Amino acid sequence: MIERQKLISRLDELLRPELFRDYGPNGLQVEGASLIQKIVSGVTASRALIEAAIHAKADTILVHHGLFWRGQDGRVTGWMKQRLSLLLAHDINLIAYHLPLDAHPELGNNAQLGARLGLRTLEHFGEQDLGCLGEDQGGQTFANAEQLAAHVSAVVGRSVTAVASGNSRPLRRIGWCTGAAQGYFEAAIQAGADAFITGEISEPQAHYARECGVAYIACGHHASERFGALAVAEHVASQFGLAHEFIDIDNPA
Repeated sequence: MIERQKLISRLDELLRPELFRDYGPNGLQVEGASLIQKIVSGVTASRALIEAAIHAKADTILVHHGLFWRGQDGRVTGWMKQRLSLLLAHDINLIAYHLPLDAHPELGNNAQLGARLGLRTLEHFGEQDLGCLGEDQGGQTFANAEQLAAHVSAVVGRSVTAVASGNSRPLRRIGWCTGAAQGYFEAAIQAGADAFITGEISEPQAHYARECGVAYIACGHHASERFGALAVAEHVASQFGLAHEFIDIDNPA
């Protein structure tokens, strides 16, 4: 059991939110119990995750996608009222880190996805250097986009969308950035990537992939970001002797 502020201070020290221009507040978003014994981690602060945390008797939830975002309607109605009511009624802390949780070099979403794919980071690219460019740790070159797509699919446990030019070629330099990072594709191309992996795809990226000869693989926003909150929560829970449980609320997006 530790004091809430001690946990927040450690998370801030670990993830360095002051270094990022983000889309919402990082850190404590909803204040709950002052003493913390059990953390539930997950991707998004959905009602389903909050209900699961209540069932798990957690006093703290750590997520990547919190409740509050820049430009949203500030009224507490509908789904927002439902989620806040549950958190407040059960005295549960909600802690969220967005870009800082993507970027941590060991525990972040990008680092964790890269590790599971067997990739080592050589350099960074894109806005705020969130994109990663690397190669297979064992020096493997993927024969083509289909082989890489099959590998990604096996790692994330779901089917992926893959777009490539008609010219099948080996892929050595792999770029990746989890979540909704389709806007990083052009920066990945400029950085010299043979393929780019992210969560989502928008209409323009299919054309860029075909015309530039750089494969594009979208493996799901949620699927690509399941690993960071888990790793960070495990890290701090172990450090402070807290109970921890990762709860994955399925999401097809």
